[in-house]
Amino acid sequence: MNNQPPNQGQQIPYNVEPSVLKGLYTNNMQVSHTKEEFILDFMSMSFNPQAMSLIAKIFSSPAHFKRMVAALSDNLKKYEDTFGKIESPKPEANTQASESSKFGF
Repeated sequence: MNNQPPNQGQQIPYNVEPSVLKGLYTNNMQVSHTKEEFILDFMSMSFNPQAMSLIAKIFSSPAHFKRMVAALSDNLKKYEDTFGKIESPKPEANTQASESSKFGF
């Protein structure tokens, strides 16, 4: 008897528009949520903070969002195991928000 869920470990074919294959660059993100969904806004910010553009808006169920966080965490660990630890910036000493935290992180 096969106890695996359908498509477990199988590649599912999918179609991709040529414009999607180019990819998008983002250097800023905001996350918000309601009871029913998580919303991820990916943005591109130039050197001038007033020149930020929304690149993509992603809506996800809480269960799928949790799986995405686990996949991101797993991939970050694999990256650091291969290339070394990524140093995070140290928080500023004052209680006001740092410039970078004003824009989503």
